[in-house]
Amino acid sequence: MTDSLFAHIDANADEFVARVMDYVRHPSISAHDIGIRKVAEMLVSHLDGLGFDAGLVETPGHPFVLGHLTVDPSKPTVLLYGHYDVQPPDPLDAWISPPFEPTLRDGRIWARGIGDNKGQHFAQLLAIETHLKVNGSLPCNVIFLLEGEEEIGSPQIAEFVRQNAERLQADLVVTSDGPLHESGQPVITFGVRGVASFDLLAKGASRDVHSGNFGGVVPNPIWTLVHLLATMKDPDGYITVEGITEPVIPASNVEREVISRLPDDEAAVKADLELTELDGPKERPYWDRLMFHPTLTINGLHGGYGGPGSKTVLPNEAIAKCDIRLVEPLTPDYVFERVEAHVARFAPEVEVVRHNGMLPSKTPLTSRFAVPLIEAVKSARGVEPLVYPTVGGSLPDYVFTKILDKPAFVIPYANADEANHAPNENLEVERFIDGIKTGAAVLVELGRLNR
Repeated sequence: MTDSLFAHIDANADEFVARVMDYVRHPSISAHDIGIRKVAEMLVSHLDGLGFDAGLVETPGHPFVLGHLTVDPSKPTVLLYGHYDVQPPDPLDAWISPPFEPTLRDGRIWARGIGDNKGQHFAQLLAIETHLKVNGSLPCNVIFLLEGEEEIGSPQIAEFVRQNAERLQADLVVTSDGPLHESGQPVITFGVRGVASFDLLAKGASRDVHSGNFGGVVPNPIWTLVHLLATMKDPDGYITVEGITEPVIPASNVEREVISRLPDDEAAVKADLELTELDGPKERPYWDRLMFHPTLTINGLHGGYGGPGSKTVLPNEAIAKCDIRLVEPLTPDYVFERVEAHVARFAPEVEVVRHNGMLPSKTPLTSRFAVPLIEAVKSARGVEPLVYPTVGGSLPDYVFTKILDKPAFVIPYANADEANHAPNENLEVERFIDGIKTGAAVLVELGRLNR
């Protein structure tokens, strides 16, 4: 069945590239509310043209785009999730070509949003269109869901999913976002880590003071934070905030077996980032670090004077911005409470300011959809995909696995050097065409199943 689909995709590759370039030409910057509704309405029109029952679902923030196409109730329904918002393009002077004037260069499309995530969900739309043009129908049922606030932390998605659970009743969820492996080998991810972000705010005197006249008398809030942070992670790399690591579920034997087949990326990462060693704990294997353990990161430490030369000032305020990546069964609230208890014990004068949080998500490797999805990727790409039990970053997959109680998978299409969130974001044309073929093959393999 896939031969005719792939032939259609190859025959129309130039047209598909031109169409995705026209799509990403329209800005949709959620942080600045630029172009959001226009692009959302474009997507609804596109889904309508494919025969979907589609519309905008309003929220207190930006709207969701939601469409349904049911062809056979006895077949599985796949929910295809993505986001139509993009990051701001700044700094503009770092772009070789303007971010919203898509350009073909060196076998790549260069534009803001082409990799993250417009090019990837547009590939899904073209996969659906290919089925309809070649076969006149789809082999399974599809729900298409596109969010307009993913790039600002998905503040509405949990409540949206709770309120619209009946309209989102699928058998599985597939997201095409993120990059392939550095080698170009395809990937299927079964989970993501969560995150809890917070500030540690220390205050001293009512104003900055002279470090000579008041040094040794007035407490220095930067030193307060330095000493506090040193109690939260030891020199060997272990998190020492009481209670955070105790509930963590160890990797299963199945997960251990799967990661044993992943390439050893440690040497390549060291070379690329010019590192002599990895962060501690030293005995922890590379993939374990990214998949099975929480991490504590100091994102920034600010206070006092940081300009040229010297300024003998004793600052009155300092702030440490931090995040903790979460693995099952940790939750942001649980972690925030443990951090607050730790700070109350070691530096009670420091304020903990909670920011955004996102739950981790994990789908069992034994899911009945695992083999069909792996076969779909093999069919489209000709090689076995790498299987990740989870990845280090955070996506809002928890709304599907924990609220809807459905298995969720990530099958990315973008090249590893897509430069998403950075100037000169790009998507290899070959990867884009591969993505359309993969999306088409996923529908074929799911159509072989019964509910």
